[in-house]
Amino acid sequence: MSRRYFGTDGIRGTANRHPMTAEVALRVGMAAGLVFNRGSYRHRAVIGKDTRRSSYMIENAMVAGFTAAGVDVFLLGPMPTPAVAMLTRSLRADIGVMISASHNPFEDNGIKLFGPDGYKLSDDIELRIEALLEEDLTPRLATGDGLGRAKRIDGVHDRYIEAAKRTLPRELSLEGVRVAIDCANGAAYRVAPEVLWELGGEIVKLGVDPDGTNINRNCGSTSPGALVEKVKEVRADIGIALDGDADRVLIVDERGEIVDGDQLMAVIAESWAEDGRLAAGGIVATVMSNLGLERFLADRKLQLARTAVGDRYVVEHMRQHGYNVGGEQSGHIVLSDFGTTGDGLVAALQVLAVVKRKGGTVSEVCRRFEPVPQILKNVRYSDGEPLERQRVQDAISAGRDRLGEGGRLVIRASGTEPLIRVMAEGDDRGLVNSVVDDIVGALRQAAA
Repeated sequence: MSRRYFGTDGIRGTANRHPMTAEVALRVGMAAGLVFNRGSYRHRAVIGKDTRRSSYMIENAMVAGFTAAGVDVFLLGPMPTPAVAMLTRSLRADIGVMISASHNPFEDNGIKLFGPDGYKLSDDIELRIEALLEEDLTPRLATGDGLGRAKRIDGVHDRYIEAAKRTLPRELSLEGVRVAIDCANGAAYRVAPEVLWELGGEIVKLGVDPDGTNINRNCGSTSPGALVEKVKEVRADIGIALDGDADRVLIVDERGEIVDGDQLMAVIAESWAEDGRLAAGGIVATVMSNLGLERFLADRKLQLARTAVGDRYVVEHMRQHGYNVGGEQSGHIVLSDFGTTGDGLVAALQVLAVVKRKGGTVSEVCRRFEPVPQILKNVRYSDGEPLERQRVQDAISAGRDRLGEGGRLVIRASGTEPLIRVMAEGDDRGLVNSVVDDIVGALRQAAA
């Protein structure tokens, strides 16, 4: 069965345009409520959201859908995605919802669903929900006292704050560490600075004044320029940039240079391996992670297992094969000892723990390998399937031949936007550039 609604990370699109409409959100609430009806007890859902104006619309529609299906709803308000996953389990909910388009601009929104175990839904369950979206659900909905109830609950921020702090050794303190934190005017604008302050850090805050339209705008992990300048201005020891729903992170070192997810995974993997904490002899990353990371791990007798792009695929592989560290170059870092999904704040805390233990600067500790030259370009298209054109196929085949065994070429359609991403890497930057340009040129002609 082909997908009509769910992409690589839930349902996402322009708010108030199909599929991200109140009507679809209502039906997703009803369908998910029916799918997770597992007995005669009172079922419950938890709903968190980011700070987009449209999140109110989607939230209210989903409340109507869940309560129509006989599900009680706990409303969390603005909360990071990993906090929603954690609270789904902690509150013994049957399903968790995060309303967010993550790093996308504020005009977009999305719906991410979690099962009672706090993990994102499997393809099978998503397809079952999709099938119900096309049916008349009226005969299966609740009536009378079977209807669900909704209420906002207090104290959820404190639960997540304490859970994040507990990921560090009890004796570790950030006293004397100046931390600049950029919360992207998003879901973590309250909890992330509070965690860092309670751990003893001197905190400089950015992106903590959401107005409904400024999420991810010139701030956060997808636009870290303001954080870079602030780190230099206040002479911070470290800068931490989260995205709109705080499931990804980038670090800025004391010199104002950006440290991506590949380097962060290298830091954590090496440290945990030294401590005997790294499971399965390696980590899990996607096809987009740099070849330099793979070589770094191999030098330490550690393996890199690669998956398709999307943190859900990383998590699936981790669960199937027993890994406890995984992530993406973009900054989704999944540490399964502590949570079920990417958690930008917790990943940053683990890096800070290594920095404190080693006693060096962030630039010294977090530059674990020299990245292989890697070029990524995007081609936007309006319709059709440009990847299927013969000219494009020929360009891709020629590019693979030119790169040879010492390089990598990854071509994929985005699961959240109408983009085709072209990535190549190899030791010869000029060759890599040429290969990418040839493929991009063929794609643009096909997309025209």
